[in-house]
Amino acid sequence: MFHAFPDEYVRAQLAVGALVLFGVSRVIGAAVGVQRGWRISTLTRCFIGAAVVFCLPQLVDWVAYASHGALVELQGKAAGCAVALFCAPIVSHKLGYE
Repeated sequence: MFHAFPDEYVRAQLAVGALVLFGVSRVIGAAVGVQRGWRISTLTRCFIGAAVVFCLPQLVDWVAYASHGALVELQGKAAGCAVALFCAPIVSHKLGYE
């Protein structure tokens, strides 16, 4: 008998994973960037590019094969990346890195 996880669980799990991955790495990137004199706008663009690359396999799978599972994964990853890249600069600013 085959059992699948509901879409909400998959979306939530991938959103939390992307949120933690990009949130923590963005704050660490800001701390390193301050020490090395990097521009914050360049750092932000690099992390947006990394988020696109992170979501690219599911986007290609969804476009090429019209896979419902890939769409669910893409929605979770994109939501997590968007929240992380919105909130991480706020946390970095509060910590004094931006």
